[in-house]
Amino acid sequence: MTLPETVSGPAGADRTFQVDLRGLVDLLSHHLYSSPRVYLRELLQNAVDALTARRILEPAAPEGAFGIRLYADGAVVRVEDDGVGLTEADVHTFLATIGRSSKRAEKIAEQRADFIGQFGIGLLSCFLVADEIHVLSRSARTPDAPAVEWRGRGDGSYTVRTLPASARPRPGTTVTLTPRADAGEWTKPSQVQALARHFGSLLRHPVTFDDGTTGSAAAPVNPEPAPWARTYPTPGARSRALAAYGEDVFGFTPLDTIELDLPAVGLKGIACILPEAVPAGRRHGHRVHVKGMLLSERAEEILPEWAFFVRCVVDAESLRPTASREALYEDDTLAAVRDALAERLRAWIAQAAASDPDLLSRFLQAHHLAVKSLAVHDDEILRMLLPWLPFETTDGHCTLDEFARTHRTVLVTSSVEEFRQVAAIASAAGLGVVNGGYTYDRELVHRLPEIRPETAVADLDPETLTAHLDPVDRETELAAATYLARARDALAVFDCDVALRTFHPASAPALLVDGREARHERTRSQLAREQDGGVWGDILGALRQEVPRAQLILNQLNPLVRTAVTIDEPELARTSAEALYGQAALLSRRPLRPAESSLINRSFLDLLAHALRKDS
Repeated sequence: MTLPETVSGPAGADRTFQVDLRGLVDLLSHHLYSSPRVYLRELLQNAVDALTARRILEPAAPEGAFGIRLYADGAVVRVEDDGVGLTEADVHTFLATIGRSSKRAEKIAEQRADFIGQFGIGLLSCFLVADEIHVLSRSARTPDAPAVEWRGRGDGSYTVRTLPASARPRPGTTVTLTPRADAGEWTKPSQVQALARHFGSLLRHPVTFDDGTTGSAAAPVNPEPAPWARTYPTPGARSRALAAYGEDVFGFTPLDTIELDLPAVGLKGIACILPEAVPAGRRHGHRVHVKGMLLSERAEEILPEWAFFVRCVVDAESLRPTASREALYEDDTLAAVRDALAERLRAWIAQAAASDPDLLSRFLQAHHLAVKSLAVHDDEILRMLLPWLPFETTDGHCTLDEFARTHRTVLVTSSVEEFRQVAAIASAAGLGVVNGGYTYDRELVHRLPEIRPETAVADLDPETLTAHLDPVDRETELAAATYLARARDALAVFDCDVALRTFHPASAPALLVDGREARHERTRSQLAREQDGGVWGDILGALRQEVPRAQLILNQLNPLVRTAVTIDEPELARTSAEALYGQAALLSRRPLRPAESSLINRSFLDLLAHALRKDS
């Protein structure tokens, strides 16, 4: 393993790097591999590649003639295969040189795509659990080839010797590890068997495990092919079997199961629709096998970000692993696979919309946010599903199609707080308003006319709402003028005007019309005033526009307001106006500024004090 030192020579002569094997293994364990358990995956992978080479060498051999046998009894871990084996020259070339892979041999290079491994350092992972690796191999390329023994040690030394063919009667390779005491967690028989099933359940070559128990037969690790590779009596039986496999792998009963098949890259598998909603943007890991060997359980990159409503298990031929073989290498092939799988998910949504409204309804109920994120960028999905998607409206939660049937003009708010401010009053006034404050909603509502040309969509602004509030008669306006003037003076600190109108519901004493953009503009204007004369003040002053004011609209139909406007005591009038403003601000459910919180507390205490003085 360590490279030999070169003899000192003249100045400028080439030197050979020295390799600290222990340091390299430490690097692998901490920065390349996620866990020592990968040693078994690497051994299985090498065995599978050796079997693949043997199959290329002997294509007429019967199916299942070559296999892999695992053995673990607590003292040793052994992996034996019937693969192509190694000659003495192969051993010196491939096992004694770090970074070189036997799969780069000239005769095999042409078949490169048939192999899982690519980096030739997999055997080093065995040093994560053992201090010595013993390899006994016999080549299938030469009928009378001798057996070759190689022993590599953690200090970087190794030995090679040839043995009689009787030392290994059949071609193939046996790798034996004597585990270190601190590696028992990964090398005890039950763990070896569990790891073999974890990594090799979909391998195409027969794999068995023997724990050395007297009289026990070797247990198959992969007794059945992948569920999508089996035959079933009916389509329904196939569908149920795939769903059962998805439930076994992921631990939930899928809402539906989508079969995946991309012949161009040799990909097969299933996508399981999650039965419940997940947080927006949360991406689940997918279970990816390459040529049957488990690569990763957390492969997010196999699907686009919007597809967070599914979890996939796939087996592919042409995807390229990263150096650790625990993730996928981002290249053109992976990008094409991701696009193709995304198209398959779109096709499933389209099929559900066309032929299974009940399934579509259950799907949208759980995953409408994912579909909305897709519809924003996908015109076909938009046209197909926008009428079905649920939105929060003044008519309750309903689809846009239902809402547009009763509202020829659809108004949409720019924020959740704006919708909450106006929802009850707009509904009583007969206005159709949709909450556009949630992610994607405002943009999607504005595209409704593309689906229903007879429907108009517009942003809700304060003028639109106040125009639908009925003015009070002149006599009532004049009677309340003194109170309104005092209320405006009390609320001037909040840049808030006060008006008297009539609107339903009568139980609402006041409506605060105060958009987020208006509040931001007032804050900027105030900052400019505070910085007046400075450079920053000049910059903000240049941007200053006419500052929009908030509006506190008092409801003349409300008994409390009718009483309040008759108050002739200045301080009590001021306090009541502050209390009405505070109550309207609370109902808007927007974040309160410190001055508003202080006003609410002060007005409550002042009103309480007034009531107590009156009672006494």
